[in-house]
Amino acid sequence: MNNYFLYLITVLVWGSTWIAINYQLGDVALEASITYRFALAAFILFSFAKIKQLPMRFSLKQHGIFVAFGICLFGLNYLLLYSAQQHINSALTCIAFSTLMIMNIVNARIFYNTKITKQVYVGGAFGLFGIVTLFWPQLTDITIGTATLLGLGMCLLGTFSASMGNMLSIKNQKNNIPVVAANAWGMLYGAMFTGLAVIVQGKQFSFSFEIAYVSSLIYLSLFGSVIAFGCYLTLMTRIGAHKTSYANILFPAIAVLISTVVEDFHWSEYTVIGLSFILLGNLVVLTKLRFLTRLFTNKLSTTNS
Repeated sequence: MNNYFLYLITVLVWGSTWIAINYQLGDVALEASITYRFALAAFILFSFAKIKQLPMRFSLKQHGIFVAFGICLFGLNYLLLYSAQQHINSALTCIAFSTLMIMNIVNARIFYNTKITKQVYVGGAFGLFGIVTLFWPQLTDITIGTATLLGLGMCLLGTFSASMGNMLSIKNQKNNIPVVAANAWGMLYGAMFTGLAVIVQGKQFSFSFEIAYVSSLIYLSLFGSVIAFGCYLTLMTRIGAHKTSYANILFPAIAVLISTVVEDFHWSEYTVIGLSFILLGNLVVLTKLRFLTRLFTNKLSTTNS
């Protein structure tokens, strides 16, 4: 697929998954819901691989990487982020998770010696400023205390786990392991990890047969996991983890647009300014508009001198 199409699918799907996640909240333990989500996604991928007769047998060493990949991206990442939201609001969680772009830039440099252009730094700065501005009204209500710091710490650890999962995905693809195969095994191991977390915490594997719960679970498994992760992780190899991870900054923008239609969300000056900077940052990161970065960096140089 065209890179822009893959990027568009990723942003639109993950920008809408918050609606489905809302229907997952209720009597079923979140850890159990995460387990169901990735177990079902793994089943879909294994079924697809069997139909297409894709090779799914790998060495013990490769399975070791799959285990680490699955735990980082499909297990620990979600457990920490979901747990963090018990202590902090979704605005702070969203901002903290947006640092994934910075973590991917640093980790890609460390593990793969990836050179980052000024264009990416400038675009990322625009995007992060836009995210903070977008959620500024909610941030003013936050009281800094033990619970807030604990939630923020858990969120940043979850984000770091996701970044390490991204790096392991790049390693898999550099080893010529297809995305479908790596994701199938990774999601299976991730589901096993979260399932173990349910048992260790003494929670129950309950299930809700309500239409809202089942349909949202299917959406999160098929679209939010199989399709979106497939597009996202494919893009990382094609255009780099640093550019691909800007999609995480765009998700809240898409969520706001959907909320405007679905929940009658009312815009403010923070919404307009925040979305404008997010879109501008996206433009700078993903296009060839080098004159924007030259203009910005020249202005910085003039100011510093």
